[in-house]
Amino acid sequence: MSSPEFAVQALYCSHHGWLNTWLRARLGNAADAADLAQDTFVRLLQRTERLELKAPRAFLRTIARGLVIDHWRREEIERAYLESIVHLPEAETPSAEALALVLELLELLESIARLLEGLKPKVRQAFLLAQCEGLTHKQIAEQMGLSLRSVERYVADALYHCYMLRYEA
Repeated sequence: MSSPEFAVQALYCSHHGWLNTWLRARLGNAADAADLAQDTFVRLLQRTERLELKAPRAFLRTIARGLVIDHWRREEIERAYLESIVHLPEAETPSAEALALVLELLELLESIARLLEGLKPKVRQAFLLAQCEGLTHKQIAEQMGLSLRSVERYVADALYHCYMLRYEA
């Protein structure tokens, strides 16, 4: 077993029970708490840097808190979607498989929106026109009334922003 895996194993043995209890208090559900505790340690296994922690419980709590927030967002999305389809005739009600696909898509769209929420409006607009509409930088510059250089900088800034958010986590 390599050193990072051993460090995670030691954290798991020392703090899994505490983390599970902490999560159960926040979620009010033992099954979800167990899942998120497990997901917390899976996240640690996926990290490439070494773990040298002075405050392991604070570190685990930070990771778990993010997972709890994601869990609550997923539940909120699912609840809103189910409320939107409750009045459909039975013949038009999506299958369980279609429901799962729609919820997965909604979750993906929400994560993309969170990625882009820190961008300035013009940067976000230029990036979305390039990525979603497939416009060239020249077309974006004309549509937005900007210089080509500004559009290039905006799109590059947005890509860098997304990259940093994706890989710093």
